[in-house]
Amino acid sequence: MSRDALFGLKGHVALVTGASSGLGRAAATFLAQAGARVVGLARRAEALDQWCAETDGETAGLAADLGPGADITAIAESACEPFGPPDILVNAAGLNFRQRADQVTPDSWDRTIALNLTVPFFLAQALVPGMQQKRWGRIINFASLQSRRAFTNGIAYGASKGGVEQMTRAMAEAWSRDGINANALAPGFFKTELTGPVFANPEVSAMHAASTCIGRNGEMADIEGPLLFLASEASVYVTGQILFVDGGYTAK
Repeated sequence: MSRDALFGLKGHVALVTGASSGLGRAAATFLAQAGARVVGLARRAEALDQWCAETDGETAGLAADLGPGADITAIAESACEPFGPPDILVNAAGLNFRQRADQVTPDSWDRTIALNLTVPFFLAQALVPGMQQKRWGRIINFASLQSRRAFTNGIAYGASKGGVEQMTRAMAEAWSRDGINANALAPGFFKTELTGPVFANPEVSAMHAASTCIGRNGEMADIEGPLLFLASEASVYVTGQILFVDGGYTAK
């Protein structure tokens, strides 16, 4: 099979949540550059408009709130309108309140679990029928270092990301026979809005960089190759896996 056939995304439609900033924006941008038609989903319409204007390729913004009570079925239907049913789903939207265990409230717990774990499942569930018709689909969830280990002030976030890891395996078991592969990327420390408090402290940022095998924190370009692999035909026999893009953080 040629390189273009393995890694090209022309003819595919991707939906990326959290596309207005951070790793979600980077993922949406790169998939568009790789040839997919991309629907970027986020709460902030102005940020999505800016993303569309700055991104080469076929893109469309979908402003929607994925918080508790969101109508996931209606959002999925809206995501199909610009280019047809997506056959690549990237669940990149995330929430981390960074609360101590004794600070966690039912509201903050529910909001964290809803966005990080519940939405990815039900959004995938809503889009799977379209993928089944094509006999081809790629679901890429965003796991975390906290899927495997505990960090300070991360009990709700860690619980949600631990769930993402197991959910990804369960998605693979449920849908891979239909040609729909489900995998997850688990980033290390990248400078995003979500990790702002980490990078605001040079000592903490340096500590995390030193905890990797490579010796630095992640840069946006580091996510591109792993993402393209999981989104393309190149990963046809890879499903139910968690790929840590962490510079070897979890290897030490």
